[in-house]
Amino acid sequence: MRLALLRADPALSRFDPLPRIIAHDSFAKGHCGWSQLVGNYEGDLDTMLPGYAQHSSAMLSTLSHWDAGSHGGMNSSYALKVATKPVAGSRNVAIKRHTFRKRGPIRLEAYFTFKPEANELKLSETDVRSVGFLFDLQGGDQDGDGMRVMPHMRFLNAENGVHTQKWQFKRETGDLKAVGSEDKIFSHDHLNPNDWQDLPDGGQRLCYNEIPTKVNWTYICFDFDLETMRATGFRCNDRYFDMSQYESIKIPAMKNLWCMLNICLFAEADTDKRAFLYVDSVCLSGDF
Repeated sequence: MRLALLRADPALSRFDPLPRIIAHDSFAKGHCGWSQLVGNYEGDLDTMLPGYAQHSSAMLSTLSHWDAGSHGGMNSSYALKVATKPVAGSRNVAIKRHTFRKRGPIRLEAYFTFKPEANELKLSETDVRSVGFLFDLQGGDQDGDGMRVMPHMRFLNAENGVHTQKWQFKRETGDLKAVGSEDKIFSHDHLNPNDWQDLPDGGQRLCYNEIPTKVNWTYICFDFDLETMRATGFRCNDRYFDMSQYESIKIPAMKNLWCMLNICLFAEADTDKRAFLYVDSVCLSGDF
């Protein structure tokens, strides 16, 4: 009965959710809680780490372009747009903030596409450095494990003009730094460009159409267990990837982030041209 109900709903039947749907974000309905990842600060915005100061708000977009008007989302007129500045190496990040009520399996599914700004009459397939996602997780105040766990994944499309096309993950983050003078706020730039590692057998050629304004939507599915704090599976379109060597960033727990379940989506530019990550819809589900 449950499967029949899911398949009867066109908005949900494109996903394979776990038994409890925590969030189903179709950006035809608005931002659905996705906002700018603002860096921590105290007393003055200049106390924010430089990596976060470049971020701006995610937008709702019709995927407009100069030659045919608007592409639109996969199933409506709108998608979420995460756009970088027109500077090589720049990034932008959108975040949605949740908490969880029980440790157990969770699944993140999404349909996305990416393009650079179409300001040249050429394919520009290596102008986007990467697009990716991450969880920012921390156990409950009674769990006693004392860790903040941050699984990161990115699709490294190109680096310094070389078309690489592979999935990567991170085990390390930047140094934890105090912000301000009250010993309450700390920050670390976990999306700094260092320490990315290749996912085993992680090379994948994604669909990237023949002119700079065409897009095709790509499906991803990432499984994680909040009980063991380990990734259990990853799929992109028709490919399933070995996660046995995957490790997450782990740092000591923060004193005010209990039961945190945050999700981020990000894009990075490889040239002095804006990089765009478009997300049509997201489904976060769990087995608890």
